[in-house]
Amino acid sequence: MSLDLHDYVLSAQCYTVRLMLALLAVPYTTIAVDFYPGGAEAPVLTDGEIELREPGLILMFLAREYDAAGTWLPATGIEAVSRWLAFAATELVPLGEARLVATLGQPGDLAGLNRAGRAALRKIEDHLTLQALAGDDWLAGEGPTITDIAVFPAVALSHDSGIGHEDFPAINLWQRRVRKLPGFVGMPGIPDYF
Repeated sequence: MSLDLHDYVLSAQCYTVRLMLALLAVPYTTIAVDFYPGGAEAPVLTDGEIELREPGLILMFLAREYDAAGTWLPATGIEAVSRWLAFAATELVPLGEARLVATLGQPGDLAGLNRAGRAALRKIEDHLTLQALAGDDWLAGEGPTITDIAVFPAVALSHDSGIGHEDFPAINLWQRRVRKLPGFVGMPGIPDYF
């Protein structure tokens, strides 16, 4: 089987998939698409006859198919993983929309989107703080899972819409841990270092 990723290099959602593929050391072929301004859909991952279009589902598929150790999608704690994947697909959306307004000039209420984005960052900050008090460094347990990969791009790119991370020390520490994962790759706007 051959994995093909329909990709737009500046898309946070596409980066989510590229990052997971890199962390799993899974080879794949990139097919560049005209996401902006053309409006092509991305990411789309195909594996033979299987075609997936939503980043959370793609992460789950990759973890199930290519992580024999079960590290990225552990059997215990699946409820927490599911909650954070839902969070990434709902409450983090304003961060991505604010980035498109600020960087690509798409229509939208930047101030309102940033308010919603800051509220989402505050939830992450509070959760990571509680996790640290319990001795855990990651969103959904003792080690990194697909939840960290699903949430990381929107958080790391939020500065593109003018949101600083000065008020989010737990997020900053967590971002450093993500960047230190073996196989980590950056993207434009997210350097390999922090």
